[in-house]
Amino acid sequence: MGITVDVAYKSLNKYTEILCGDKVELLQTEDSNIMILADGMGSGVKANILSTLTSKILGTMFLNGATLEECVDTISETLPICQVRQVAYSTFSILQVYHNGDAYLVEYDNPGCIFIRDGKLMEIPKNVRVMQGKEINEYRFKVKKGDALILMSDGTIHAGVGELLNFGWLWQDIADYAVRQYPLTVSAMRLAASISRACDELYQFRPGDDTTVACMRIIDSKPVHLMTGPARNPEDDVRMVQDFMDDPNAKTIVCGGTSATIVSRVLGKKLDVSLDYVDPEIPPIAYMEGVDLVTEGVLTLNRVLQLLRRYVKNETVSEEFFHELDKPNGGSMVAKVLIEDCTEVHLYVGKAINSAYQNPGLPFDLGIRQNLVEQLRHVIEEMGKTVVVTYY
Repeated sequence: MGITVDVAYKSLNKYTEILCGDKVELLQTEDSNIMILADGMGSGVKANILSTLTSKILGTMFLNGATLEECVDTISETLPICQVRQVAYSTFSILQVYHNGDAYLVEYDNPGCIFIRDGKLMEIPKNVRVMQGKEINEYRFKVKKGDALILMSDGTIHAGVGELLNFGWLWQDIADYAVRQYPLTVSAMRLAASISRACDELYQFRPGDDTTVACMRIIDSKPVHLMTGPARNPEDDVRMVQDFMDDPNAKTIVCGGTSATIVSRVLGKKLDVSLDYVDPEIPPIAYMEGVDLVTEGVLTLNRVLQLLRRYVKNETVSEEFFHELDKPNGGSMVAKVLIEDCTEVHLYVGKAINSAYQNPGLPFDLGIRQNLVEQLRHVIEEMGKTVVVTYY
Protein backbone atom coordinates (compact mmCIF):
# COMPACT_ATOMS: atom_id res chain seq x y z
CA MET A 1 0.00 0.00 0.00
CA GLY A 2 1.36 3.43 -0.92
CA ILE A 3 1.54 6.57 1.18
CA THR A 4 -1.76 8.02 2.45
CA VAL A 5 -2.00 11.52 3.91
CA ASP A 6 -4.25 13.50 6.24
CA VAL A 7 -4.20 17.19 5.31
CA ALA A 8 -5.75 20.16 7.12
CA TYR A 9 -5.15 23.82 7.84
CA LYS A 10 -6.30 26.55 10.22
CA SER A 11 -6.20 30.29 9.52
CA LEU A 12 -6.63 33.37 11.70
CA ASN A 13 -7.61 36.64 10.04
CA LYS A 14 -5.77 39.79 11.05
CA TYR A 15 -7.81 41.54 13.73
CA THR A 16 -10.72 43.55 12.21
CA GLU A 17 -10.16 42.08 8.71
CA ILE A 18 -13.00 40.14 7.09
CA LEU A 19 -10.80 38.36 4.53
CA CYS A 20 -7.65 36.38 5.23
CA GLY A 21 -4.49 37.37 3.37
CA ASP A 22 -3.27 33.75 3.41
CA LYS A 23 -4.61 31.07 1.09
CA VAL A 24 -4.20 27.29 1.16
CA GLU A 25 -4.85 25.00 -1.82
CA LEU A 26 -5.18 21.24 -1.29
CA LEU A 27 -4.88 19.24 -4.50
CA GLN A 28 -4.64 15.61 -5.58
CA THR A 29 -3.10 13.97 -8.62
CA GLU A 30 -3.17 10.29 -9.54
CA ASP A 31 0.09 9.70 -7.68
CA SER A 32 0.46 12.55 -5.18
CA ASN A 33 -1.07 15.05 -2.77
CA ILE A 34 -0.18 18.74 -3.02
CA MET A 35 -0.49 21.42 -0.33
CA ILE A 36 0.16 25.06 -1.28
CA LEU A 37 0.30 27.95 1.20
CA ALA A 38 0.49 31.51 -0.17
CA ASP A 39 0.76 34.69 1.91
CA GLY A 40 -0.16 37.91 0.10
CA MET A 41 1.63 41.13 0.99
CA GLY A 42 -0.19 43.24 3.55
CA SER A 43 -3.63 42.19 4.76
CA GLY A 44 -7.29 42.31 3.86
CA VAL A 45 -8.65 42.36 0.32
CA LYS A 46 -5.38 43.08 -1.51
CA ALA A 47 -3.50 40.36 0.35
CA ASN A 48 -6.35 37.95 -0.25
CA ILE A 49 -6.27 38.64 -4.01
CA LEU A 50 -2.48 38.20 -4.16
CA SER A 51 -2.47 34.95 -2.19
CA THR A 52 -5.48 33.52 -4.05
CA LEU A 53 -3.92 34.26 -7.45
CA THR A 54 -0.58 32.81 -6.33
CA SER A 55 -2.02 29.59 -4.93
CA LYS A 56 -4.36 29.06 -7.90
CA ILE A 57 -1.59 29.69 -10.46
CA LEU A 58 0.84 27.38 -8.67
CA GLY A 59 -1.80 24.67 -8.24
CA THR A 60 -3.01 24.78 -11.84
CA MET A 61 0.50 24.83 -13.29
CA PHE A 62 1.78 22.05 -11.02
CA LEU A 63 -1.20 19.87 -11.96
CA ASN A 64 -0.35 20.40 -15.61
CA GLY A 65 3.32 19.50 -15.23
CA ALA A 66 4.90 22.97 -15.37
CA THR A 67 8.44 23.44 -14.03
CA LEU A 68 9.17 25.54 -10.96
CA GLU A 69 10.85 28.16 -13.17
CA GLU A 70 7.73 28.47 -15.30
CA CYS A 71 5.57 28.85 -12.18
CA VAL A 72 7.76 31.62 -10.73
CA ASP A 73 7.92 33.44 -14.08
CA THR A 74 4.13 33.33 -14.42
CA ILE A 75 3.55 34.62 -10.89
CA SER A 76 6.04 37.47 -11.37
CA GLU A 77 4.33 38.56 -14.59
CA THR A 78 0.74 38.07 -13.40
CA LEU A 79 0.35 39.47 -9.90
CA PRO A 80 -1.07 43.02 -9.79
CA ILE A 81 1.41 45.65 -8.58
CA CYS A 82 0.61 47.27 -5.22
CA GLN A 83 0.09 51.02 -5.74
CA VAL A 84 1.61 51.77 -2.32
CA ARG A 85 4.69 49.56 -2.35
CA GLN A 86 5.09 49.37 -6.16
CA VAL A 87 5.78 45.63 -6.06
CA ALA A 88 3.79 42.48 -6.75
CA TYR A 89 4.55 40.14 -3.92
CA SER A 90 3.29 36.95 -2.33
CA THR A 91 5.31 34.37 -0.45
CA PHE A 92 4.55 30.69 -0.95
CA SER A 93 5.33 27.15 0.15
CA ILE A 94 4.56 24.06 -1.93
CA LEU A 95 4.61 20.53 -0.51
CA GLN A 96 4.05 17.56 -2.81
CA VAL A 97 4.04 14.04 -1.36
CA TYR A 98 3.94 11.11 -3.77
CA HIS A 99 2.31 7.79 -2.98
CA ASN A 100 5.71 6.07 -3.26
CA GLY A 101 7.05 8.14 -0.34
CA ASP A 102 8.98 10.76 -2.32
CA ALA A 103 8.45 14.34 -1.16
CA TYR A 104 9.17 17.66 -2.87
CA LEU A 105 9.12 20.97 -0.99
CA VAL A 106 9.56 24.52 -2.31
CA GLU A 107 9.71 27.60 -0.07
CA TYR A 108 9.85 31.29 -0.92
CA ASP A 109 10.05 33.73 2.01
CA ASN A 110 7.70 31.74 4.28
CA PRO A 111 8.92 30.31 7.61
CA GLY A 112 10.58 26.94 7.05
CA CYS A 113 8.63 23.68 7.09
CA ILE A 114 8.56 21.84 10.43
CA PHE A 115 9.30 18.15 9.80
CA ILE A 116 8.64 15.77 12.72
CA ARG A 117 9.47 12.06 12.65
CA ASP A 118 9.09 9.68 15.61
CA GLY A 119 8.63 12.64 17.93
CA LYS A 120 11.84 14.37 16.86
CA LEU A 121 12.51 17.45 14.75
CA MET A 122 14.19 16.54 11.45
CA GLU A 123 16.41 18.74 9.29
CA ILE A 124 15.99 18.50 5.51
CA PRO A 125 18.99 19.26 3.26
CA LYS A 126 18.10 22.15 0.96
CA ASN A 127 19.11 23.41 -2.44
CA VAL A 128 18.96 27.21 -2.94
CA ARG A 129 17.97 28.37 -6.41
CA VAL A 130 17.72 31.92 -7.77
CA MET A 131 14.82 32.66 -10.12
CA GLN A 132 13.66 36.12 -11.21
CA GLY A 133 16.04 37.52 -8.60
CA LYS A 134 14.31 35.50 -5.87
CA GLU A 135 16.09 33.00 -3.62
CA ILE A 136 13.96 29.87 -3.49
CA ASN A 137 14.64 26.88 -1.25
CA GLU A 138 14.05 23.46 -2.78
CA TYR A 139 14.03 20.14 -0.93
CA ARG A 140 13.73 16.49 -2.00
CA PHE A 141 13.37 13.79 0.66
CA LYS A 142 11.48 10.64 1.68
CA VAL A 143 8.55 10.39 4.08
CA LYS A 144 7.18 7.44 6.02
CA LYS A 145 4.14 6.57 8.11
CA GLY A 146 3.84 8.77 11.20
CA ASP A 147 5.66 11.80 9.77
CA ALA A 148 4.17 15.27 10.25
CA LEU A 149 4.98 18.24 8.00
CA ILE A 150 3.82 21.73 8.95
CA LEU A 151 3.79 24.80 6.69
CA MET A 152 3.22 28.28 8.14
CA SER A 153 2.74 31.89 7.15
CA ASP A 154 4.83 34.53 8.92
CA GLY A 155 1.94 35.46 11.20
CA THR A 156 3.00 32.49 13.35
CA ILE A 157 6.48 33.85 14.09
CA HIS A 158 5.09 37.35 14.69
CA ALA A 159 2.69 36.12 17.39
CA GLY A 160 3.20 38.03 20.62
CA VAL A 161 5.58 40.67 19.20
CA GLY A 162 5.66 43.70 21.48
CA GLU A 163 2.96 42.20 23.70
CA LEU A 164 3.63 38.95 25.54
CA LEU A 165 6.98 38.40 23.80
CA ASN A 166 9.62 40.96 22.79
CA PHE A 167 10.56 39.31 19.50
CA GLY A 168 7.60 37.08 18.73
CA TRP A 169 7.30 33.32 18.81
CA LEU A 170 10.52 32.19 17.13
CA TRP A 171 10.54 29.34 14.60
CA GLN A 172 12.35 27.09 17.06
CA ASP A 173 9.72 27.82 19.72
CA ILE A 174 6.94 26.82 17.33
CA ALA A 175 8.84 23.69 16.29
CA ASP A 176 9.36 22.68 19.94
CA TYR A 177 5.67 23.24 20.65
CA ALA A 178 4.68 21.16 17.60
CA VAL A 179 6.96 18.33 18.76
CA ARG A 180 5.19 18.36 22.15
CA GLN A 181 1.77 18.26 20.45
CA TYR A 182 2.80 15.58 17.93
CA PRO A 183 2.23 12.49 20.15
CA LEU A 184 -1.11 13.77 21.46
CA THR A 185 -3.03 13.24 18.20
CA VAL A 186 -2.80 11.59 14.79
CA SER A 187 -5.18 14.19 13.34
CA ALA A 188 -3.71 16.84 11.02
CA MET A 189 -6.53 19.23 11.94
CA ARG A 190 -6.00 18.85 15.70
CA LEU A 191 -2.27 19.51 15.29
CA ALA A 192 -2.85 22.55 13.07
CA ALA A 193 -5.59 23.85 15.37
CA SER A 194 -3.44 23.48 18.50
CA ILE A 195 -0.60 25.55 16.98
CA SER A 196 -3.08 28.11 15.65
CA ARG A 197 -4.73 28.34 19.08
CA ALA A 198 -1.34 29.00 20.72
CA CYS A 199 -0.68 31.79 18.20
CA ASP A 200 -4.10 33.31 18.89
CA GLU A 201 -3.40 33.29 22.63
CA LEU A 202 -0.02 35.00 22.10
CA TYR A 203 -1.81 37.65 20.03
CA GLN A 204 -4.26 37.93 22.97
CA PHE A 205 -7.01 36.94 20.48
CA ARG A 206 -6.39 40.06 18.36
CA PRO A 207 -4.03 38.77 15.63
CA GLY A 208 -1.65 41.43 14.32
CA ASP A 209 -1.20 39.52 11.06
CA ASP A 210 -2.93 36.82 9.03
CA THR A 211 -1.78 33.53 10.54
CA THR A 212 -2.03 30.13 8.87
CA VAL A 213 -0.84 26.68 9.90
CA ALA A 214 -1.15 23.87 7.33
CA CYS A 215 -0.38 20.31 8.35
CA MET A 216 0.15 17.06 6.45
CA ARG A 217 0.45 13.77 8.32
CA ILE A 218 1.50 10.48 6.74
CA ILE A 219 -0.96 7.80 7.83
CA ASP A 220 -2.20 4.29 7.06
CA SER A 221 -5.04 3.82 4.61
CA LYS A 222 -8.19 3.69 6.77
CA PRO A 223 -11.36 2.51 5.01
CA VAL A 224 -14.69 2.96 6.80
CA HIS A 225 -17.83 0.99 5.91
CA LEU A 226 -21.11 2.62 7.00
CA MET A 227 -24.44 0.83 6.58
CA THR A 228 -27.81 2.52 6.98
CA GLY A 229 -31.34 1.43 6.14
CA PRO A 230 -32.73 -1.98 5.21
CA ALA A 231 -32.67 -3.15 1.59
CA ARG A 232 -35.81 -2.50 -0.46
CA ASN A 233 -36.06 -6.25 -1.11
CA PRO A 234 -35.61 -8.24 2.15
CA GLU A 235 -34.01 -11.01 0.09
CA ASP A 236 -31.03 -8.65 -0.41
CA ASP A 237 -30.37 -8.29 3.33
CA VAL A 238 -27.76 -11.05 3.42
CA ARG A 239 -25.91 -9.74 0.36
CA MET A 240 -25.94 -6.21 1.78
CA VAL A 241 -24.46 -7.33 5.11
CA GLN A 242 -21.87 -9.53 3.39
CA ASP A 243 -20.74 -6.60 1.23
CA PHE A 244 -20.67 -4.35 4.30
CA MET A 245 -18.44 -6.80 6.21
CA ASP A 246 -16.22 -7.91 3.31
CA ASP A 247 -13.08 -5.92 4.27
CA PRO A 248 -11.48 -7.11 7.53
CA ASN A 249 -9.35 -3.94 7.63
CA ALA A 250 -12.32 -1.57 7.46
CA LYS A 251 -13.88 0.12 10.47
CA THR A 252 -17.60 -0.78 10.46
CA ILE A 253 -20.49 1.49 11.50
CA VAL A 254 -24.21 0.66 11.46
CA CYS A 255 -26.66 3.59 11.67
CA GLY A 256 -30.27 2.60 12.27
CA GLY A 257 -32.21 0.28 14.54
CA THR A 258 -33.64 -1.87 11.74
CA SER A 259 -30.23 -2.04 10.06
CA ALA A 260 -28.62 -3.15 13.32
CA THR A 261 -31.26 -5.86 13.78
CA ILE A 262 -30.60 -7.14 10.25
CA VAL A 263 -26.82 -7.22 10.79
CA SER A 264 -27.34 -8.99 14.13
CA ARG A 265 -29.53 -11.63 12.48
CA VAL A 266 -27.25 -12.23 9.48
CA LEU A 267 -24.06 -12.38 11.56
CA GLY A 268 -25.68 -14.32 14.41
CA LYS A 269 -24.41 -11.77 16.93
CA LYS A 270 -26.25 -10.37 19.95
CA LEU A 271 -27.29 -6.70 19.86
CA ASP A 272 -27.03 -4.88 23.20
CA VAL A 273 -28.59 -1.42 23.40
CA SER A 274 -27.13 1.06 25.90
CA LEU A 275 -29.55 2.78 28.25
CA ASP A 276 -27.27 5.79 28.77
CA TYR A 277 -28.69 8.95 27.21
CA VAL A 278 -25.52 11.08 27.29
CA ASP A 279 -27.22 13.59 24.98
CA PRO A 280 -31.02 14.00 25.22
CA GLU A 281 -31.20 14.86 21.50
CA ILE A 282 -29.32 11.77 20.30
CA PRO A 283 -30.56 8.20 20.94
CA PRO A 284 -28.07 5.93 22.74
CA ILE A 285 -25.59 3.71 20.94
CA ALA A 286 -25.62 -0.10 20.90
CA TYR A 287 -22.97 -2.81 20.92
CA MET A 288 -22.45 -5.82 18.68
CA GLU A 289 -19.47 -8.15 18.44
CA GLY A 290 -17.68 -7.68 15.11
CA VAL A 291 -19.08 -4.19 14.48
CA ASP A 292 -17.12 -1.15 15.67
CA LEU A 293 -20.03 1.24 16.22
CA VAL A 294 -23.83 0.87 16.23
CA THR A 295 -26.09 3.93 16.43
CA GLU A 296 -29.62 5.11 15.71
CA GLY A 297 -30.29 6.26 12.15
CA VAL A 298 -31.73 9.58 10.97
CA LEU A 299 -31.27 11.71 14.11
CA THR A 300 -27.69 10.54 14.56
CA LEU A 301 -26.77 11.02 10.89
CA ASN A 302 -28.24 14.50 10.99
CA ARG A 303 -25.93 15.38 13.93
CA VAL A 304 -23.00 13.82 12.03
CA LEU A 305 -23.80 16.02 9.05
CA GLN A 306 -23.88 19.15 11.22
CA LEU A 307 -20.45 18.37 12.71
CA LEU A 308 -18.88 17.56 9.33
CA ARG A 309 -20.19 20.82 7.88
CA ARG A 310 -18.61 22.74 10.76
CA TYR A 311 -15.35 20.92 10.08
CA VAL A 312 -15.41 21.73 6.37
CA LYS A 313 -16.22 25.37 7.11
CA ASN A 314 -12.86 25.41 8.97
CA GLU A 315 -13.11 28.78 10.71
CA THR A 316 -15.53 27.25 13.21
CA VAL A 317 -13.05 24.47 14.07
CA SER A 318 -11.77 25.36 17.52
CA GLU A 319 -10.98 23.78 20.85
CA GLU A 320 -14.72 23.77 21.57
CA PHE A 321 -15.37 21.87 18.34
CA PHE A 322 -12.98 19.10 19.39
CA HIS A 323 -14.63 18.94 22.83
CA GLU A 324 -17.92 18.35 20.98
CA LEU A 325 -16.24 15.73 18.77
CA ASP A 326 -14.94 13.85 21.82
CA LYS A 327 -18.37 13.48 23.44
CA PRO A 328 -19.59 9.86 23.87
CA ASN A 329 -22.84 10.27 21.88
CA GLY A 330 -23.51 8.47 18.60
CA GLY A 331 -23.33 11.56 16.39
CA SER A 332 -19.99 12.74 17.74
CA MET A 333 -18.54 9.23 17.66
CA VAL A 334 -19.44 8.68 13.99
CA ALA A 335 -18.21 12.16 13.02
CA LYS A 336 -14.93 11.62 14.87
CA VAL A 337 -14.28 8.40 12.95
CA LEU A 338 -15.06 10.07 9.60
CA ILE A 339 -12.83 13.07 10.39
CA GLU A 340 -9.87 11.51 12.18
CA ASP A 341 -9.81 7.77 11.49
CA CYS A 342 -10.78 7.49 7.85
CA THR A 343 -9.29 7.94 4.38
CA GLU A 344 -12.12 6.46 2.30
CA VAL A 345 -15.80 5.79 2.99
CA HIS A 346 -18.06 3.08 1.58
CA LEU A 347 -21.75 3.76 2.22
CA TYR A 348 -24.15 0.79 2.04
CA VAL A 349 -27.63 2.27 1.79
CA GLY A 350 -30.94 0.42 1.93
CA LYS A 351 -33.78 1.86 -0.14
CA ALA A 352 -36.66 0.58 1.98
CA ILE A 353 -38.97 3.34 3.22
CA ASN A 354 -39.32 3.87 6.98
CA SER A 355 -42.90 5.08 7.42
CA ALA A 356 -42.04 6.53 10.84
CA TYR A 357 -40.03 9.26 9.15
CA GLN A 358 -41.81 10.00 5.89
CA ASN A 359 -44.67 9.36 3.53
CA PRO A 360 -44.20 5.90 1.95
CA GLY A 361 -45.87 7.30 -1.17
CA LEU A 362 -42.83 9.45 -1.89
CA PRO A 363 -40.16 8.09 -4.23
CA PHE A 364 -36.91 7.04 -2.52
CA ASP A 365 -34.89 9.95 -3.91
CA LEU A 366 -37.17 12.33 -2.01
CA GLY A 367 -36.79 10.37 1.23
CA ILE A 368 -35.04 11.67 4.33
CA ARG A 369 -32.38 8.96 4.39
CA GLN A 370 -31.50 9.43 0.73
CA ASN A 371 -31.24 13.18 1.27
CA LEU A 372 -28.96 12.67 4.29
CA VAL A 373 -26.78 10.18 2.43
CA GLU A 374 -26.30 12.52 -0.53
CA GLN A 375 -25.41 15.42 1.77
CA LEU A 376 -23.01 13.17 3.69
CA ARG A 377 -21.35 12.03 0.47
CA HIS A 378 -20.90 15.61 -0.65
CA VAL A 379 -19.42 16.89 2.62
CA ILE A 380 -17.08 13.88 3.03
CA GLU A 381 -15.78 14.48 -0.50
CA GLU A 382 -15.22 18.13 0.46
CA MET A 383 -12.98 16.77 3.23
CA GLY A 384 -10.80 15.24 0.51
CA LYS A 385 -11.86 11.64 1.11
CA THR A 386 -13.07 9.11 -1.46
CA VAL A 387 -16.73 8.08 -1.14
CA VAL A 388 -18.42 5.07 -2.77
CA VAL A 389 -22.20 4.65 -2.35
CA THR A 390 -23.95 1.33 -3.00
CA TYR A 391 -27.75 1.09 -2.90
CA TYR A 392 -29.81 -2.02 -2.18
